[in-house]
Amino acid sequence: MITKILKTKLNRVLRPLPHLLPKASNILIAVSGGQDSLCLAQLLIFAQAKWDWKLAIAHCDHKWRHDSTDNALHVQKIAQDWGLPFYLRTAEIDLKSEASARDWRYKMLLEMALEADCEFVVTGHTESDRAETLLYNLVRGSGADGLQSLGWQRDLSSGIQLVRPLLGISRDETGEFCQELHLPVWLDSTNQVLDYKRNRIREELIPYLRQHFNPAVQKALAQTAELLSADVDYLETQSRKLWKKQEPRINRVQLQNADIAIQRRAIHQFLSYYLPRTPDFNHVQRFMQLLGAANRSQSSPFAEGWIAKVDHPFIYLQQEPNPSPLRKYT
Repeated sequence: MITKILKTKLNRVLRPLPHLLPKASNILIAVSGGQDSLCLAQLLIFAQAKWDWKLAIAHCDHKWRHDSTDNALHVQKIAQDWGLPFYLRTAEIDLKSEASARDWRYKMLLEMALEADCEFVVTGHTESDRAETLLYNLVRGSGADGLQSLGWQRDLSSGIQLVRPLLGISRDETGEFCQELHLPVWLDSTNQVLDYKRNRIREELIPYLRQHFNPAVQKALAQTAELLSADVDYLETQSRKLWKKQEPRINRVQLQNADIAIQRRAIHQFLSYYLPRTPDFNHVQRFMQLLGAANRSQSSPFAEGWIAKVDHPFIYLQQEPNPSPLRKYT
């Protein structure tokens, strides 16, 4: 029964949004061996003939667990049983944090996609992951971008798209699906380790919210992320109109006339494009002080000598080779 339900749910995603995974695409499926990724792979195999896809499976071994090699071999056997090409990357560096592991994993998925000649990489992120990510970013003080960060699609690099087709499906449903089809799920022991913040959200915070606030909290949070995604897309589009990539300057008169939400986003986009490090809230606020400052005013350095300087009607971003410690900044 659940198999038919999830097939229908996937079709409801792909039919109105055929650009997510177009017909005749080459698709690399990221498979950890857990229930979500196995559910994803099996659903795509069911739909393969209809969409004329060419499928392959990829696995990333982070070397975090004593059984990680066995896990990789398990996924390789599944790929062989399904008759799909298999690609593997094994970490050769110490991945000390969840963030470093995630960065490494996406880099490896990009490598394997290029090797496999795939235009799309798909992951098994679910509605449950989307809700947990929203909570994780909320307590870290993220803005709307962070709260909607798990979207249906984003550019990975080199023209390759990352797609998450299961964002409308819960983790409970992927588990039931795997049980119904007797799929060989690999149980990851680290999922129960509460030292990882996301695990604590999954095992403690979500159940608490479900019991005391809203039994359907995961769906409610996922819907909030979906609504925020549309808002962010609109704000991003409007903000890009206020600056160009041709040279590091922004018209402060046009910026002054924009709403503050557009101002902040346009400045963040502008600084992100030119600075060597991702700007934070303080960087944006420092830049905003120049909107009403006197001509020739300049900011304190952002990173590696980069400063913003007013030359009305523009604010320029430039790098000082040897910034003076005695210079007065705005």
